[in-house]
Amino acid sequence: MFQALTDALTERGYENLTAVQTAVTDSDLTDRDLLVSAQTGSGKTVGFGLAVAPNILVEGEMLPSAEAPLALVVAPTRELALQVKRELSWLYSKAGAYLATCVGGMDMRDERRALDRGAHIVVGTPGRLRDHIQRGSLDMSNLRAIVLDEADEMLDLGFREDLEFMLGEAPESRRTLMFSATVPPMIAKLAKQFQRDAVRVTTLNDASQHADITYQALRVAQHDTENAIINVLRYQDAENAIVFANTRAMVNRLTARLTNRGFSVVALSGELSQTERSHALQAMRDGRAKVCVATDVAARGIDLPKLELVIHAELPSNAEGLLHRSGRTGRAGRKGISVLIVPAKSTGKAERLLRFAKIEADWTAPPSAEDIHQRDEERLLADPVWTTDATPEQEAFAAKLLDLHSPEKIAVAYLALHRARLSAPEDLSAPSARPDRKEARERKPFGPSVWFALSVGRDERAEPRWLLPLICRAGNLDKDAIGAIRIQQSESFVEIQESSVQGFLASIGDGLVLEDGIKARKLDEAPDLSALPRYSGPKHKEKSDGPPSKGPEGRGKSRKVWDQKSASKMSRAIDDGAVKPHRASKPRDAEHSTGDAKPAKKAPTDKHKSRGPKGGAKGKPKPPSSNASDTSKRFKPGGKTGKPTRPSGGRPKSGSGPKRYKAGGNEPPKRR
Repeated sequence: MFQALTDALTERGYENLTAVQTAVTDSDLTDRDLLVSAQTGSGKTVGFGLAVAPNILVEGEMLPSAEAPLALVVAPTRELALQVKRELSWLYSKAGAYLATCVGGMDMRDERRALDRGAHIVVGTPGRLRDHIQRGSLDMSNLRAIVLDEADEMLDLGFREDLEFMLGEAPESRRTLMFSATVPPMIAKLAKQFQRDAVRVTTLNDASQHADITYQALRVAQHDTENAIINVLRYQDAENAIVFANTRAMVNRLTARLTNRGFSVVALSGELSQTERSHALQAMRDGRAKVCVATDVAARGIDLPKLELVIHAELPSNAEGLLHRSGRTGRAGRKGISVLIVPAKSTGKAERLLRFAKIEADWTAPPSAEDIHQRDEERLLADPVWTTDATPEQEAFAAKLLDLHSPEKIAVAYLALHRARLSAPEDLSAPSARPDRKEARERKPFGPSVWFALSVGRDERAEPRWLLPLICRAGNLDKDAIGAIRIQQSESFVEIQESSVQGFLASIGDGLVLEDGIKARKLDEAPDLSALPRYSGPKHKEKSDGPPSKGPEGRGKSRKVWDQKSASKMSRAIDDGAVKPHRASKPRDAEHSTGDAKPAKKAPTDKHKSRGPKGGAKGKPKPPSSNASDTSKRFKPGGKTGKPTRPSGGRPKSGSGPKRYKAGGNEPPKRR
């Protein structure tokens, strides 16, 4: 191994190489193409960094001047590409390497300038790398090695065409290394097409799959899912933890809930820009945040050295997702815990995921409030502060406290202050318990409150469903601190707990502006709610006539009532002469009783005659056309616009389908 890389590994604390690192650095494989299978967290990044060293350090310990790139690393996600760059930067720091990244979401002009200045190793995502190759800003002519990291994931994400393009543009003499957690048929086909007599290297061991990760499956009641997450975070008190959800909406919900409970939280999802995602991960590394709530966009490529806990707030869709999520912890020999939150209805799915992933999990209950308090006491007694020598200032202040209070009182005060900075644990129900629907419907007494008037009402389409989160967000309130919301025409009234008013006013500032120009006004007394109508949602135009179509109103007694009303209306209309009574038609036999008489030609009927004539006031029929043969005036295709209507099902092809109606023809269009 090159001395520059050995020194970098020593400074980083590497004593022994991992299995995959040892396998890919075998001297017999120096110039061979490799297809490597290794589990997540096994040190693959450093492994392929060491594997390509003989190809790019051919002239000695130091790299030559940076011109065209010597190595190209392709990763499926932005986070993984940036992580690879960080790892290779310290590995090749003593060799004088220059690295550049080409990832989506970043300024392409900055990337082009970095490539123009010169880089020995380029790391990027498939789409952005292809853009640079097609624009001529990435020179592939001097490439000696190309690495596909997480190749199976790139194919799953639809990057096959981009990978084939890049491999086709690379020199045929280059060395190709593919790293993949699994080798499905698509990977094998890609390797056969673009690799030369590749050597298959595998370090996977089903018996030791994620051996450094302890799996726990916690049975919880359906309504206690979020409470169980809070208790797990409190009980484990991990330096870094990731909570995985399946949707962005759930990420936002959990982030808000954990923030309100006093946890230092960042969110990570696909709707964030690359800069926001990078800042969130940096906050986790710096210790400014301890919990990251993320979607599966973070399941690959994120390496947080202090990550000790992974919580699956929602179960992943497949076993591969479970492994990749859990693989964020227990990396490079460190221990980790992966916790599955399993409501009663998801027990079968959790068992299948664990069985397909070949993982044994401990099925247990989430920690209770008593367990958390006991764990807090153990951590407090084991805190290094008890063995730290006191400074003279601290000893002087301690003597002052002893003069004022007894040791027992000082200890009680210290314990109270210690617990005050921690989030209170939740009381959990039994896993089989169901919420009492009657109790949930009954509103508990709200207590002393203060009313505020907001400068939005029905005129601005105000609704409680968006006013409630707006007030919570702007006023830094929990939804339990908000009582009744009454929507009026030009303003809305909101009830807030008296204990939360001071914090609410401090959050919205002296201008009392919430968001988007919505102003709040404190009321001296509660409004007269008896005189205010209760908000029942947006008004909808109701049908003028006709029986209810569906629902309870359209069945049984309601339909009978409508029929009676319709019959009475029709009877009055006949009596007034507005409607002629219906005459029964002659029997068919009577109509054709004589052979000489021909049946009278029936007048054309209009199915929509009951809607009333077009144009004019109700009851005043439209004057007949002066030219009875001019059907173009009577039948206007397309209604008011005069444009021909298109039959449902799309535009008909020429030469097929029914004849299109031509304005001014002899026949009106047939109704469908």
